[in-house]
Order: sequence, then C-alpha cells, then structure tokens
Amino acid sequence: MFKPSTTGALMVVLSAVCFSAKAVFAKLAYRFGADPTTVLGLRMAFALPFFALVAMRPRAPLEQAMTKRELLQFFVLGSFGYYLASLFDFLGLAYVSAGLERLILFLYPTIVIAFNALFYRERVGRRLWQAVVLGYSGVGLVVWSDRAIGGSNLALGSGLVFLGAIVYAFYLSGSQPLIMRHGSMRVTSCVLVVACTIAIVQFLLMRGLQPISVEVIWLAAATGVVATVIPAFLLTAGIKRLGASRASLIGTAGPVSTLLLAHEFLDEPVTWLQLAGSALVLLGVFRVSQGRG
Repeated sequence: MFKPSTTGALMVVLSAVCFSAKAVFAKLAYRFGADPTTVLGLRMAFALPFFALVAMRPRAPLEQAMTKRELLQFFVLGSFGYYLASLFDFLGLAYVSAGLERLILFLYPTIVIAFNALFYRERVGRRLWQAVVLGYSGVGLVVWSDRAIGGSNLALGSGLVFLGAIVYAFYLSGSQPLIMRHGSMRVTSCVLVVACTIAIVQFLLMRGLQPISVEVIWLAAATGVVATVIPAFLLTAGIKRLGASRASLIGTAGPVSTLLLAHEFLDEPVTWLQLAGSALVLLGVFRVSQGRG
C-alpha cells in the first residue's frame, strides 16, 4: 500500500493534468465562436448533476451536521471563491495562450502559502521554500520563452488570469478546515453546486436559449466532466492527505501538461526554454513530495 502522502501526491498530479485540459477545451470552443460566458455556463451545467448527486446523498451516522456558519462558508467559497476564479480565468483565456494562462494561474501555490501562514499560522519548511524556488524558476523560464505571445490585450488577459489565481488560492485555503471536518467529497460537492448554479444563471441571463453549435456543446461537456468533476474530487482528496500548501505546489505539474496539450491540439510552440522550465517544475514537485521538513 502507498503511504497517504504518496497517494495524495498522485491524486494531485492527476488532478493537475485533467485541469490542464480545460484551457485546451476552452480555446477550441472559442475557435468555434463561443464566448467565455457560454463556455463557463455550459461547463458548469454538465458538471452540476455530478456534484449535486454527491451533495444530496444522505448523511452517514458518524458525519457531523453542518452549522449555519458553515453553510455560509460554503456559499462564500462557491461564489466568491470557485465561481469568480473560473470567471476571471475564462475571461483572461480569451486573450492569452493556453500555456501562458496555465503558467500565470499556477502562481497560486505561493498565494496559498501566504494565506495559510497568515490565517492558520502554518509553518513554511525548508523543503517547501526549495520547491517554490525550483518550481517558479521553471515557470519564469517558460514565461520568458512565451513573452512574444499575445497581442494588445495581453496585459488585460494576464491580469484577469492572475486575479483568478488569487481567488482560487482563497478557495483552496478557505476550504481546508471544512474538508477536515466534513470530508473532501462533501465539501467539494457543496462548494461546486453553488459555483455551478451561479454560472448557469449568469449564462441564461446573458445569452438565454440561443442556438449553440454541436462542437461547442461537446467541448463544454469535456470541460465540465474531464476538466472539472474528476480533478475537483482528486484535488480535494489530495489536500486532505497533504494539506493545501503541499497540494498546491505539487499541482505545479499542471503547466507542463498544458504546454504539451496546447502544442498537440492548438499548435502552440514548445521551446527549449519551456522544456528546461518544465524540468525545474517537475524537480520542485519531487522535492515537495518528499516530506514536510
């Protein structure tokens, strides 16, 4: 049997790979004429039944009942956390490449560490700092390689994605106490039900029932199930075993996956600097998975 830390690391890496496909699916949908609100709304519509099914299951005898304060926390994490993070990300993705989007979004581990140190007084160990240096040196190399990608709205798109990273870090850090009390599956489902509902309402208010191409629907379905439902459960399960800071750092494997997927399906270039940066990111992932010291 694998140790909990090893199992958690594998879960987070697989989650990162699935999450990485989201940018590729969304960019392909944009090529078929979809806008960010449409892709986000359809993504959440396909994901909602899965999360609602888990959220509404009967509570086991040993499971603790949710307090009114916790219900409010679920709403805040779902609306001001996951939903806003997704909205900023999809809006920014319309202006930047899939590879650059994932690189900017994956600045969130350092933000999670800052949140945890501030709110939970969590100690930042030597290995974590080493992983930060290795991982973000690698990200920096890839950003340098991609500096010519983008147009007049590159700064706007990058800023929107970075806002998404900040809000996503808030979601990850804020969900940790709830996960420890109620379990990853239950917390993830409740938070995502809130986020999905808000995104669907926004989509209906802004677009209504206008016709949507079959290609966009299929891509949105893949975004909702493959790149939302599966990785969300894997990530929260990994957080339970590792903690939010370590799970976030291990998740930096995501940009590597995005670079490869974007190259294959979107014809985005892969340079030697990107490969070198990816190697540093993976080395940081290995370092942080070794332990807490």
